[in-house]
Order: sequence, then C-alpha cells, then structure tokens
Amino acid sequence: MPAQSIRSAESESESSSVPASVERVVETVLPTRHGTFRMVGYRDGGGIEHVVLAQGIDDDAHGPQDPPPLVRVHSECLTGDAFGSWRCDCGEQLDAALAAIAQEGRGAVVYVRGHEGRGIGLLAKLKAYALQDQGIDTVDANTALGLPIDARRYDQAAEILQDLGISAVRLLSGNPAKEEALEELGISVVERRGLAVSERSENAGYLATKRARMRHDDAAPSADAWEALLDGVVPTAPAPGEPEELTHRYGYLAAATGQLVIGQLRQSLDGFIASRSGDSGLHEDRGDHGHLQRLRALVDAVVVGASTVLAEDCSLAVGDVAGRSPVRVVLDAGAKVGADARVFADDGVPTLWITGLDAMVPDGLPASVEVVRLPAEEFAPRRVLDILQARGLWKVLVEGGGNTVSRFLEAGLLDRFYLTTAPVLVGDGVPGIRFTGSDVLAEARTAPVRRFVFGRDICTEFNFAAAR
Repeated sequence: MPAQSIRSAESESESSSVPASVERVVETVLPTRHGTFRMVGYRDGGGIEHVVLAQGIDDDAHGPQDPPPLVRVHSECLTGDAFGSWRCDCGEQLDAALAAIAQEGRGAVVYVRGHEGRGIGLLAKLKAYALQDQGIDTVDANTALGLPIDARRYDQAAEILQDLGISAVRLLSGNPAKEEALEELGISVVERRGLAVSERSENAGYLATKRARMRHDDAAPSADAWEALLDGVVPTAPAPGEPEELTHRYGYLAAATGQLVIGQLRQSLDGFIASRSGDSGLHEDRGDHGHLQRLRALVDAVVVGASTVLAEDCSLAVGDVAGRSPVRVVLDAGAKVGADARVFADDGVPTLWITGLDAMVPDGLPASVEVVRLPAEEFAPRRVLDILQARGLWKVLVEGGGNTVSRFLEAGLLDRFYLTTAPVLVGDGVPGIRFTGSDVLAEARTAPVRRFVFGRDICTEFNFAAAR
C-alpha cells in the first residue's frame, strides 16, 4: 500500500473515534531502576485503563521560561515491554524514555493501553507476526488480515496530558503521525526527537518498513557515544564494542536545556585541596582527569577563583578528549592574577576576567579576554550566573577552588556536584568544601547520589536538582 493510502487510513480511523473522556482514578509512587516516578492511573470512557509515570511535572520550581517537559506517548506492547521481544523496538524505547526523563528530572511517559499491535489487539498482532514469518512486511500483514495499518487514537493521551497541566511537550518519538495527532488534539509539540535504540537482525526489516512505508524518521547516523554527546544527542544503546558508561554518566548534561550549574572538586579524604604550605601537588596526578576534561567539553563556561589560578596556573582548556574548550571565567576581585597566566593565553578561547571596580588591570591583554568589573557586593554566585546567562552561557562548571565551589553550594545554586576524593590524608592545609553546617546531622545536606571509580579516586555525584 502506498504512503498516501496509509495516511488516509489513519485519518479515517481518527475521525471515527469518540472522545476518550478519561478519569483520574489513583495516584501513587513507583520506584524503578531509573529512579522514583509519580504514577497516576486513569480510566477512559471505554473502560480501558492507562497510566502515567512522571517526574518534576508538578514542581513549582519550573517557570514559563523553562522548556516544555519531555513526554513519551508509549503504545502498550506486551511482547516488547514485558517479554523483551527483539521483533520490535518498543521495550527498549520505553526504557530509553524513562532514562531520558530521569536524566533531565522532568517529564512523563503516558502508557496507553489498547494500542497493542498499533491498535489491532494482541492476538491479531500474533497473526500478523505469523504472516511476517512467511516474508510479508508489517504493513501488508495487517492489510492481509483485513485490518487497518494503524488503528491507534491519541485522544486519551491528549486528555491525560491536559489533566496533568501539560499543554506543550518535547515529544520522544520518531513517528511524525504521533506528533500530528497530538497537535490536532490541542497539544503543542515544540520539538520531536527520536530515541536511539539498537537495531538488531531480528527487527531490522520491521524498522526499515516503518521508515519506508509509515513515515518514521530515518535511523540516526552511527557515531561513537562521545561524538553523539558532543552533538547533544544521547545514545540510549551503545554501539557494538562501545561502553555505555559515557551515556550513563554524561547523558543528562549533553541533553540539558536551560541553565544547569555543576560543581566539581577533588580533595583528600579528610577534606583538603592542598597542604598547609600551599602545595597543591594533589592535583598533578589526578585519577579524575579524563572526567574533568569531559565535563569541560560539555559545558559552555568554566568558573574558577583567583586562588586556583595562582596555585595551579591552569589553562581550563579541553585537550585530551574531543570537544571545544569552554569560555573561561576567572573570579578575581583584586586582579591578583598576572597577565601571563595560562587562562589569559592568546589561544582563541574567550575569557571573562571578573574584577572589582578599582582593581588594577594590566594593558595589552589579548582580544579574547574581556574584563568585567563589579562592585564588591555583587560578587555573589547568583550575580555571576546572571552575567553568564546574559551572554548565552547556560551550562556552567564551577571547577575551583574550595572557596568558590563552596560559595555556589551554600547559595543552593548547584544542580549537580562531583566531589572526588583522593586516597590521602593531609591532616592540615587548604580546606576543600566548607559551608555553614546544621546543628543536627538529620538536617545535613544530601541528595540522590551516584559513585564512579577513577583509578584510585572515588567520585560521588550529588544530584541536588533531583533533591529539590
């Protein structure tokens, strides 16, 4: 059947559907390997039950300036979702959608029941499978049974989204027909992105048919995980022989929209970044060097204090992994950093030197260095982020030192914080993380965490955004 006939069949099915008239029945929580989701159960006018798994949808911290939530409208598929079938990609797409939403911390999966086999039902789908076993593709198998190619309707999904207060979405789907149906039902789709899943020998023909005969998006071009992340694409399955750790560790950062602030610090087990003489040799052989390089490559700007530049003469560049160096931001109220510091090198990387109003700044700085002057009372972390945001620098890494990272942490501005501990005991020296503590341990700061091993180092990632 030609593509035009497919679209006509879809339109006829949609026009003959009746309003879903969904009713919210129950709400609970569901802990999963991707995190804990708010789970809401619905029943439509035909008695079919549907569920939503959501995170961050009712969070008052999100304002009108934030992008719409990620949303996956997922059609029920017993064989793929429950049994892990490789004849389709449904189960992997469901898992990828939950992972993407958990990474961003805001979104919903609308799990639509009654959509088995694109709406023809479970047993009819199995009959279509039997025909496909004889060499017929998924489109012709349905029509050979006298069934529509796609009998799904999306009015129940649209009503559920509206009940949740969602009128605009970033749709996780490679199917343009799904986008068109939601738009017609009053849901604005501001972006549609596919979910990259493994193409296997068992489902290659099925996926090719969806692309050739049902208008689905072409498969994403192959690329290694890191190159994909640099392009803002989050692979949901590793290429053959390729580890999935990069996607697991940095996928949220690559996909983030809006302002995202990350803190990063390496200190001794007892909480120091240098000895009492100021020796910062702790940073010379760091197990998390590659991790730090990747963070820099994925952000727009990296922020350091003057003490860090004076102690380490760091360049803050990306050099050992593929990627672009971020804008360098040096907080230096007294202009103590010399003009010959590596962060001011004439290497084409833009640098913001934020100083006090009366600080003496030398002449002859490279054109890539911009001096921003602030009154002493405006050196607060929030003011720094406002300056960066005005320049379009949304993803920010606060790299050091201990005082600078601690100020951003105390101000509650870190969305994530990577605290790497080296297996040494310094005893006394330059402190790492320090902030105004609480009187009782029950009120100590915490958040969902992940841990990574970098050689002999242990890195703990605090997800403060999720805790909020």
